[in-house]
Amino acid sequence: MKNTLKRLTKACRDTLTFAKRSLLKIYHNPEKLFDVTFTPVLFTLMFAYLFGGAIAGDMKNYLPTLIPGILVQSLLTATSATGVQMREDIEKGVFDRFKSLPIARIAPLAGPLVADLVRYLLCTGFVMGTGLVLGWHVGGSAVSVILAIALAVFFSWSISWIFAFIGQVIKSSAAITGISMTVMMLLTFLSNAFIPVKTLPKFLQTFVNLNPVSHFVTALRDLLNSGAIHSNFWLLLLLSAAIVVIFAPLTTIKYSKTI
Repeated sequence: MKNTLKRLTKACRDTLTFAKRSLLKIYHNPEKLFDVTFTPVLFTLMFAYLFGGAIAGDMKNYLPTLIPGILVQSLLTATSATGVQMREDIEKGVFDRFKSLPIARIAPLAGPLVADLVRYLLCTGFVMGTGLVLGWHVGGSAVSVILAIALAVFFSWSISWIFAFIGQVIKSSAAITGISMTVMMLLTFLSNAFIPVKTLPKFLQTFVNLNPVSHFVTALRDLLNSGAIHSNFWLLLLLSAAIVVIFAPLTTIKYSKTI
């Protein structure tokens, strides 16, 4: 029992060390944060001023619809960075060096995933902050806002596990970026993130209503705009947990065979 506790403590300590390594890499290469800082702000401003009047009559009326949608889009497109970074480290032989170190084998995998939590929090803060500057008003309570942020970060973090697995399967970091951007952008735009579903053709409405991204957006809108918790919230929690339960072991097993 004591040895198990020691190994667990060491694994946690090593994981935090690798999380710090990932954050230091970002510190020395701040451009790695563009996908969670500059890009979300740019898309928020662009969508608000270009499409606000056409979709909702004016920009401010569009913000309650737009901000949760932009937040979801920004978070989902940022999740691919986990797989890209892992593939780059594998290609450079960085993981081969880790084999000789007296560290927990899981730490190089788990560390960057812990660091991703910081990136997702930054993204959430920038999107919501931009919305507030533009005139968006949070309709929910402080508790509902915290729940919305927690849900956004948790679901995004669960998707990171998928890309951590993909980063070990696909042999090119450029391919991971291209595939992830295509899939995530399609899922986001074919959802209720930016437009009312009722304006779409019937065959698209069916897909949009089944799209998990639509449920993600709806859950955040309910929490941020009215402070309500409906079935979408629990569905997203369940889906996030299921993704982690499935892909965390798969990714770990693949990692142990790859490295």
